[in-house]
Amino acid sequence: MSEPGLDLHEWETRWAALQELAEDAPDEALPDMVRAIEEMLMERGYDLENPVRVESEDPDIVYDFLAAREISRAAETTAVEREDVETAIEDLGEIHDYLVEDRASP
Repeated sequence: MSEPGLDLHEWETRWAALQELAEDAPDEALPDMVRAIEEMLMERGYDLENPVRVESEDPDIVYDFLAAREISRAAETTAVEREDVETAIEDLGEIHDYLVEDRASP
């Protein structure tokens, strides 16, 4: 079993670096941000295939993540609107903040 504080520190360090990258190159940062949030969600026990697995979970967290992931995937093959990329990054930031604040939960 790992120390929760270490995970939190790793999340924060990684997220800070991704935010810096997003300021200069949002299209480049988005896929890495999606991967980071996906790992955090999975570590926290979220079921990305079934957003309403546990009644106390907020399904919007998973829905927002899935939407951001779709934008990221679309950006890899086609041009997407800058606003869509920015919205995805904002949503991922909100999910990150939620997971960090809620980190102490089982």
